[in-house]
Amino acid sequence: MSNASPARPKKFTVPRFLAAKAKKQKITMLTAYDYLSAKILDEAGLDCLLVGDTLGMVVQGKSTTLPVTVDEMIYHGEIVSRAVQRALIIVDMPFMSFHVSPAQALENAGRILKETGADAVKLEGGVNQAKTIEAIASADIPVMAHLGLKPQSVRALGGMGKIQRDEDQLIADALAAERAGAFGILLEMITAPIAQKITDTVTVPTIGIGSGPGCDGQVLVTPDMLGMNADFHPRFLKKYASFASEMTTAVQAYANDVREGAFPDESHSHS
Repeated sequence: MSNASPARPKKFTVPRFLAAKAKKQKITMLTAYDYLSAKILDEAGLDCLLVGDTLGMVVQGKSTTLPVTVDEMIYHGEIVSRAVQRALIIVDMPFMSFHVSPAQALENAGRILKETGADAVKLEGGVNQAKTIEAIASADIPVMAHLGLKPQSVRALGGMGKIQRDEDQLIADALAAERAGAFGILLEMITAPIAQKITDTVTVPTIGIGSGPGCDGQVLVTPDMLGMNADFHPRFLKKYASFASEMTTAVQAYANDVREGAFPDESHSHS
């Protein structure tokens, strides 16, 4: 009888991420914030997990991502990294963690990788953050750019959910990010034709959310995709489950069993 451990899944690395575009292999990505969810997502075979600053909204219940701190991103990033064997783990750089200077951004990006065990960071911006992307990439820290709807710019944009339609600016941002060394570009809430044009223009993979099918991969917020917020119905979201209603049903059944004395019974008690 062999005592050999099961083979470790082949890691989805940055080079594999880059090669997927040339091979025309769609890249799969979801968000992760905790150990159990990250373990399930990784074992399901996802290519990438994004520890997004969306945790400010879907985990902490805040109205925007702006209050999220570097320490909070590191806390959740380290938890996710401990659960994952295969997926490429990308951690968001939160608001004001990279805006002051490229040196500040490099220091925070370094902290995130060192203290979480993640594989890469992501930051919002293109032309306006090209020097910052270059500084991080020059230190051999993989960095992904985020264009289109930028949640950290919610105040300047006047609200969430704004479709981005300035084609020339978006293409300029994508090219600037690629030239600066970004290994990928997330495109959020960009019209499908513009997202397709960006994808065809740059050589690095694009990951879309609300930006149509032409991107090299797709990402969704996991609690949204699982239907945990029954009142959230943006057009781009496809719900693959109804966890909110299923959880409500399970909790109500448990509460009824306890009140009626049906739980615990003999089979759920130590003798």
